Amino acid sequence: MRILFVSDVYFPRVNGVSTSIQTFRRELGSLGHETLLLAPDYPSGQEDEPDIVRIPSRRVPLDPEDRAMHWAPLRRQGEVLAKKRFDLVHIQTPFLAHYAGLSLARRWGIPAVATYHTLFEEYLYHYAKPIPRSAMRALARGFSRWQCTALNAVLVPSIAMRETLERYGVDVPIEIVPTGIRLREFVGGEGARFRARQGIDPGRPVALFVGRVAFEKNIDFLIRMLPYVRREIADVLLVICGEGPAERSLRKLVSELGLTESVRFVGYLDRAEALLDCYRAADVFVFASRTETQGLVLLEAMTLGLPVVSTSVMGTRDILDPGKGALVALEDPQDFAAATESVLSDAVLRERLSREAIEYAGSWGAPQTARRLEAFYRQVISRVPPVAVQRTEAVRGTLPR
Repeated sequence: MRILFVSDVYFPRVNGVSTSIQTFRRELGSLGHETLLLAPDYPSGQEDEPDIVRIPSRRVPLDPEDRAMHWAPLRRQGEVLAKKRFDLVHIQTPFLAHYAGLSLARRWGIPAVATYHTLFEEYLYHYAKPIPRSAMRALARGFSRWQCTALNAVLVPSIAMRETLERYGVDVPIEIVPTGIRLREFVGGEGARFRARQGIDPGRPVALFVGRVAFEKNIDFLIRMLPYVRREIADVLLVICGEGPAERSLRKLVSELGLTESVRFVGYLDRAEALLDCYRAADVFVFASRTETQGLVLLEAMTLGLPVVSTSVMGTRDILDPGKGALVALEDPQDFAAATESVLSDAVLRERLSREAIEYAGSWGAPQTARRLEAFYRQVISRVPPVAVQRTEAVRGTLPR
């Protein structure tokens, strides 16, 4: 098969969408399929893999992390890509990529599917606070329903996301295919090296958060629960790894609570080495996001044998429900702190959870989930009737002018 991926984000923009695209493209390639990705270009930090077409882009107002592709060069790419005879278009984001991908698929007479990565009714609330939350939720739900019903099928990474779209009234086929973990990329790492670089005492208890430092990740809850852990473990350190728009607000909160010596912001770390060192340096991984559609970062931590303490909300339920390698806590500072303290203070429990985590994460390997995606593609393609359009010809005006 030949699959066209279209996305409004990709590396060097670090988030779950970028990781999912990269993981699936690599695994599909190993299964003998060809993929090509249309994504924005970025002003710096861009190291491309094969078969990526970067579209000229501009800065998004009020959002320095993201880029908006220019429509004209995206439209021109349609004429070039028509010669490649794609079998399916896989849309990854609901912005310009959605309309471009859908237009290309319709023009070529091939199916279009999309992965619903983000719970927008919660996500948008944090970035459009002047709008009443009820109105924002209604808008997000209607928008999502309208976009999804224009597709041949929708992919979601978890049961909770399928339930959400069904509540919205989406009536096209919805398939659950989690991204999975490329296990061979999560080996090695030296915790002592990370601690030495950060000036952290070798014996100091460390709780770790890894992810986008964004409001919807609920990192402020982790900071507010930390004083309860300190009652029993005075020298505990919370390490926050990542970058994002909430960092300034979180640093202010840390200062207001008098936790400057107990919280360390380390920024974005290279995934090939420094991030592995960071995981290895921690004693427990803590997570309390309310908006995760899957929670890949939990599996990353588990793959490296790091016990997890997390709330079980939305997509994280699928990972946490079996109770392997993790303790599930309430979104209550005292309850969450008690679970965190138990892992930090009990070496036997920590070792048991570590062994469970490694074994359990192995069942989430990316090759297995890629084969599920492959089967999904074949099923969707088989349902689309043949068309008279000769897709081998270059098509003018592939995208709306």
